[in-house]
Amino acid sequence: MTDQQHCDIAIVGAGAVGLAAALSLAAAGRQVVLFGQASAPRDGRTVALLDGSWRLLEALGLTEALDAVAAPLAVMRMVDDTGSLFRQPPVEFKAAELGLPAFGWNIENAVLVEAMAAKAAAEPRIRMIPQAVTEIAAGADSVRLAGDGFTPVAARLVVGADGRKSRVREAAGITARDWSYPQMALTAILSHRREHQDASTEFHTRSGPCTLVPMSGRRSSLVWLVEPQDADRLAGLDDLAFAREVERRTHSILGAMAVAGPRGRVPMGGLSVDRFAAARMALIGEAAHVFPPIGAQGLNLGLRDVAALRDAIAGADDPGTEAALSTYDRSRQADVRLRTGAVDALNRTLLTDLLPADLMRGAGLLALSRIAPLRRLVMRQGLAGGTAAG
Repeated sequence: MTDQQHCDIAIVGAGAVGLAAALSLAAAGRQVVLFGQASAPRDGRTVALLDGSWRLLEALGLTEALDAVAAPLAVMRMVDDTGSLFRQPPVEFKAAELGLPAFGWNIENAVLVEAMAAKAAAEPRIRMIPQAVTEIAAGADSVRLAGDGFTPVAARLVVGADGRKSRVREAAGITARDWSYPQMALTAILSHRREHQDASTEFHTRSGPCTLVPMSGRRSSLVWLVEPQDADRLAGLDDLAFAREVERRTHSILGAMAVAGPRGRVPMGGLSVDRFAAARMALIGEAAHVFPPIGAQGLNLGLRDVAALRDAIAGADDPGTEAALSTYDRSRQADVRLRTGAVDALNRTLLTDLLPADLMRGAGLLALSRIAPLRRLVMRQGLAGGTAAG
């Protein structure tokens, strides 16, 4: 039989969520093996790290390196730009209403991953293996991971942070339901004439949200959901013409624009699972949930997975027991399903021109703009599930 190495916890997938899991579990005293290339494409995508996620990174000693390149999100503005009969005035959520300096901080995804990877490489409890895992076999006491270029590893717990097409999820026998939307997300980094004043603006259009999120200086990141045929046309424009299209779509809210970084496009879809753990394997991040980029929930939800898993196995000699994983599963069911359902419902109401859907969305925005206690409640729910260590 082939020799194999043993470890406490193995994490498959070295993106932002996988790196956060490795760092958090190592900080809790676990020996961790992390599989995968720790890199992210420079395609204009940024991540808005909400307050709890930022506190998690702070506890891991990462925020000092990120402070200089992260921009605060002090205001989150929603604008109904659907042309609906029930169009409502813009709604502004201000962090100051909750006594916070900011809801969170926006940073380029590739920069975040680079900082986390450097931290992980310096952590003695983390062993990084850049190769891909191609074989996963569950056993009673461990899970065996194998692939080209490394000695097989037997782990008492395997964490799947390997994305939408997760091998770990398949090996655990966890059922996933996935779906697609008739949308493509265009991403870019733009400079602009006016100050963004630390405000993120989300225009709700008939093809989905078009969002400008502040970055350091007079720059913002763009996530613009459009129909696939429009995506082909817009992606084919040169930088000057593309910037003009963005300025038109966002009603020149930030003045004249210019492309100031990479551009990209990403197909839009969703995914949910029937459970979050089984057979000594636990799912985090997009291995467990995928939905459109609305309300800055994606990566933040993945970091809440990390915190919940850390807490579920705290103090357990064997982190892969059924009891520990059942605790993790229970802790994620309500949070993930509520947020996935809410984002999916909002996105679908934007894609339809049915009057009842418009009326419901318009009434909700009106209530948020007029009723301060309701607005504060929604803001707290958006920030709920703090992920700070400790």
